[in-house]
Amino acid sequence: MELCYIRHNMKSVLITGASGGMGLAAAKHLISLGYEVYGLDIKPTEEFEHFHFVETDITKEGSVLKSFELIQKQDIKFDAIIHLAGIYDLNSLVEMSEQDFIRIYDINVFGVFRIDKAFLPLLNKEGKIIITTSELAPLDPLPFTGIYGITKSALDKYAYSLRMELQLLDYQVVVLRPGAIDTGLLSVSVTKLNEFKRNTQLYKDNATKFDEIVNSVESKKIPPEKLAKKIGKIIQKKKVRFVYKINNNFLLKLLNALPNRFQTWVIKKILTKKAKKKN
Repeated sequence: MELCYIRHNMKSVLITGASGGMGLAAAKHLISLGYEVYGLDIKPTEEFEHFHFVETDITKEGSVLKSFELIQKQDIKFDAIIHLAGIYDLNSLVEMSEQDFIRIYDINVFGVFRIDKAFLPLLNKEGKIIITTSELAPLDPLPFTGIYGITKSALDKYAYSLRMELQLLDYQVVVLRPGAIDTGLLSVSVTKLNEFKRNTQLYKDNATKFDEIVNSVESKKIPPEKLAKKIGKIIQKKKVRFVYKINNNFLLKLLNALPNRFQTWVIKKILTKKAKKKN
């Protein structure tokens, strides 16, 4: 794998998940703002000017270090490291396999850790690390989205801890908490939900009702270009907040404002209503 040499005075960013809907949209928007973009992903994507794809498996330390060594030869510094790699899963915590449980953690949490540890030497002083979690990260988990919410909550805590440490070295860490974005991730969520409805032995009726709720939430999705523009504004700010939100669902926030006991009661009523009608 070879990369063309980049001039030292070019503004540059590193994007993980560059082949996905959010990553590709972010790459194209940042290029329009004058940035040179290095994109990491396990699968190739389209080629275009000022975009440099580097095949990387963020679940493997060796792959991450190989990509670091390749990019390091360019003798450049990044203005930002932008984490957009991630996977979605929807399942029952008592039915999903251990392999699936570990895999989502490996990508959503450990992958971010591996990239930050390896690529920090290439980040400009006062450069930014932008970590994409989810609107679910600060909220109490919903049924069947637990594993995804758990990893994103852990990632939120990781980002805060990283911010506390890296401020001492003059770096900035930002968390981006998007709601529903119209990307391939949403089509994956539909597939995962359909798989769950077919395979669950414990929650057949509940899963069907949950499907209606997911469809309602995802109907309010926004295009990834809006997220890309938000990222562009964050990168260009001299001083940034820790958390930025986009397209967060009001009903989810309202539910989370309720006492935990009442939240669980509401969810049980909603997800068992159809099942009770059949008795």
